[in-house]
Amino acid sequence: MSNSLISVRVQAMRFEAKGVLSVELVALGDVVLPPFEAGSHIDLHLANGIVRSYSLLNAAAESHRYVVGVLNDRNSRGGSRYVHEQLRVGADMKISAPRNNFPLDASAGHSVLIAGGIGITPISCMLNQLRSEGKSSELLYCARSRGEAAFGEMLLQQDGVSAHFDDEQGAPPDLRAYLAARPKDAHFYCCGPTPMLNAFEAICAELDLQHVHIERFAAAENVAAVQSGEYVAELARSKKTVPVPAGKSLLDALLDAGLEVEHSCREGVCGSCETRVLEGEPEHRDGVLSKSERASNKVMMICVSGCKGRRLVLDL
Repeated sequence: MSNSLISVRVQAMRFEAKGVLSVELVALGDVVLPPFEAGSHIDLHLANGIVRSYSLLNAAAESHRYVVGVLNDRNSRGGSRYVHEQLRVGADMKISAPRNNFPLDASAGHSVLIAGGIGITPISCMLNQLRSEGKSSELLYCARSRGEAAFGEMLLQQDGVSAHFDDEQGAPPDLRAYLAARPKDAHFYCCGPTPMLNAFEAICAELDLQHVHIERFAAAENVAAVQSGEYVAELARSKKTVPVPAGKSLLDALLDAGLEVEHSCREGVCGSCETRVLEGEPEHRDGVLSKSERASNKVMMICVSGCKGRRLVLDL
């Protein structure tokens, strides 16, 4: 993992919908922004000391800027509130290089994209990439109202894009009917609030849809309570052994031991703390890794995951 950060400036901020701002970032000096693919996100290192991950929404072909969308979350722990209330055009900040836990599958014959609310940020980038490559795709954009649908006016002008607004329909979208009408061999992507993602995953399983991809902005369940008992983490590169008491997260134990470990969300959803496992069996509690990645036990998210045994050897 790289701890190098990129210096950027806030070039523009724009009202996109009720409670949603877009933030355009450009590199400072001679710095070249690393390339990214649709589905990627970056960490913003805010001046109040908080680090938060946001999906990139602009076209991946743009090399001169990054654009993120930020919802002023009613349950904000200080990140989105800071962006909306204190961040201003011209401010300088540090960001991480892009990471992608939600990539498009280039082999898909048809891609079905479903976005809920601010989940449109990575999904719109995906739609842009698919359309620019001439690939078959469609989008269902769900929001509580048109006024809360960022980029809705632009997106709904495109072929293959439909919308569901709860206040107009009088009910949430019927995801089961929508998904059942799509080709079973399509690739299905969904990003949105936790209840929507949970319903999407359950329905896809019922319909036996095989190619299912999700991106979570929040933990699927309460991950605050660490389940693991006491164990030790052996750090292969640092040549240190760190005891992890019962009830304490592996990340906190490493930080308390003086290790510099990249991290951000502390909920197992951003992927910034992904760490290679050399020996031992992790107790996976993240929302990033696939079933096969979990089964391989080759990597883990150390902010929420623990150890099923008494010892882990990490590539740190």
